[in-house]
Amino acid sequence: MRSLRISIPALLRSLGATLLASLITLAAIELVLRLADFRALRQDASERSLTYGYDAELGWAPVPHSASTITTARTIHAAHNSLGFRDIEFRRDGRPVVLFIGDSFVWGVDAEANERFTDLLRAKLPQFAIVNAGVSGYGTDQEYLWLKRIWPSVQPNIVVLFVCTDNDRLDNTTNLRYGGYRKPYFETVTDGSLILKGTPVPKSLQLLIKENWLVRHLWLARFAAATYVQAAYPEASVSDPTERLVGQIHSFVRAHGARLLLALQSTDERLIAELRAERIRYVALDGAPAYGAQFGAHFTPEGHRFASRRLFDLLNETPTVGQSTTN
Repeated sequence: MRSLRISIPALLRSLGATLLASLITLAAIELVLRLADFRALRQDASERSLTYGYDAELGWAPVPHSASTITTARTIHAAHNSLGFRDIEFRRDGRPVVLFIGDSFVWGVDAEANERFTDLLRAKLPQFAIVNAGVSGYGTDQEYLWLKRIWPSVQPNIVVLFVCTDNDRLDNTTNLRYGGYRKPYFETVTDGSLILKGTPVPKSLQLLIKENWLVRHLWLARFAAATYVQAAYPEASVSDPTERLVGQIHSFVRAHGARLLLALQSTDERLIAELRAERIRYVALDGAPAYGAQFGAHFTPEGHRFASRRLFDLLNETPTVGQSTTN
């Protein structure tokens, strides 16, 4: 009993010393991580982290009624309506509905809402109800899933799909984009059909930082979370399904009695060949003024005015549902 009584205090002292040493080590690692300021562990300040939330099907999705101020090439203000669109509230009023889907070019990075081509078109084409449902960072794969989700709420007559020729093909070939954001993707199987993969989408580090106090305030927790996500959900790559995705969107839109149009950030001959074969109307926006590539090459206000003029012509030449058309 005497030896036991002596060993317990010694054991406690040993445990205390070990705990203290561990805490000092962890504090030192925390300090090193903060000083190193690794880009992969930084809290994102983009529109994706500020105004979007986790979505198990899409990876991320806009938060209805959210608002934020975002600085990239310039500082802008953004607010989402009750449907999660960066747009005015949608109310069906009997006019044909034109729904725009796409990525940051449609959502309007580096543009105030009233500067975007969709808002300019709203004034130029009062015979249409223009709806902007762009989501920054989406590839064509996510836009397809997003379109199917929002269709019952909007039921458009015309869908305009914006294709960012700078990076949509890359977006469509992977489950990992934009500093670690996880996303769904489609794999082409032997019969040529597309199979959805990567769902439910795991939470990315940036979404964990936004939602979890510990991960937000401790860089050690960020490092542990990033390591786990990378190990459990490694990067995947597939062959480019862009043309097949556009075909799927076209089939979906036609099955619901609507028309599909495409707006291309710039000329993509491979995609254009497919559009011509499928008799899908399109416009290429080559030459639209844009900010520098370091900011994503998004349209300047003049670029949006340029795009609105080209899209005005396209929409004016496109019959609504029930009218004949040739391509």
